[in-house]
Amino acid sequence: MRKVFSPYQLGNLELSNRIVMAPMTRSRAINNIPNDLMAAYYAQRASAGLIITEGTSPSPNGLGYARIPGIFTEQQVKGWNKVTQAVHEKQGKIFLQLMHTGRVTHPLNLPEGGRAIAPSAVKLETTKMWVDGKGVLDIPAPSPMTAEDIEDTIQEHIHAALNAIDAGFDGVEIHSANGYLINQFLNSHSNRRKDEYGGTIENRSRFLLEIARGIADAIGRDKVGVRISPYGTFNELIVDKDEEALYKYVATQLNFIGIAYLHVADQSTKGEALPNIQEIREAFRNPVIVAGGYDSVKAENVLQDDKAELVAFARNFISNPDLVERFRNRLPLNQLKFDLFYTPGAEGYVDYPVFEDVQIIG
Repeated sequence: MRKVFSPYQLGNLELSNRIVMAPMTRSRAINNIPNDLMAAYYAQRASAGLIITEGTSPSPNGLGYARIPGIFTEQQVKGWNKVTQAVHEKQGKIFLQLMHTGRVTHPLNLPEGGRAIAPSAVKLETTKMWVDGKGVLDIPAPSPMTAEDIEDTIQEHIHAALNAIDAGFDGVEIHSANGYLINQFLNSHSNRRKDEYGGTIENRSRFLLEIARGIADAIGRDKVGVRISPYGTFNELIVDKDEEALYKYVATQLNFIGIAYLHVADQSTKGEALPNIQEIREAFRNPVIVAGGYDSVKAENVLQDDKAELVAFARNFISNPDLVERFRNRLPLNQLKFDLFYTPGAEGYVDYPVFEDVQIIG
């Protein structure tokens, strides 16, 4: 058996294979509430060893994009419970990704009372944001977070993780990658603070580590993962001069906390530098998930070379609900419908055929 299809014990979870469905924003949560359509989408893909959901906001302030889900109201918890039940009925395993968008936010996408907040008032210069009914708009500068904002946001993440467990999730992943709020604290371009949350590596990492520690204490360290993107410049970040030392420190501290896994987004397929996986693995001793442009052959190689325990796939899971079986039997993949990635409705979401249906139709 190829290693990618072998079972894997992730903490207390027995995964049926080492293929992970990566988190991907799909913008189907009308009024930011998970729904039956989303339950169908995730259930279709339950053959993945582990599903990590789309980024889900722990707070009204973190709903930066149109139609992304939250996990801070009773309605949202009930909506997500439909999803977890549908996945578990098919013997799947599923983590919720907690994502606060920070400065990657348009105020018109926020509910009443929501605020665009970030470590510092550093405006996105070229990145724009879709707003339903308005189109693509420039993004205004965020409000710099006060000490009270920081403490409130940490507590919102912890409360959201508890809500996720109430909704039936097997665990949560903390999104500290791709230029969103926690990554904004890590990066010296977006974080220009002069207090204990800015400046040094230790200070820039503090926000992430306090969230990770708080969530681990609240729901159990075996139910917590963290996603990072070393050398990534998505959402107008920079590669810091101390980038390698920063992520070695982060990996070391997360190892001390003892979280279940570290999810490393490799940006090299987008022209960015390749993170030093070996150095991260030496600092972080628990399982590592790698993601970024993998196919089944590259995934098998990275597992055989002991560079990771699990491999995550993104877009291939959008167009192939039966991706595991297609990989297993070396079957061709469906083509992506790029123009329907973020539109509301079933089209381009739950209507991709499994290979068996394609054969019947043919």
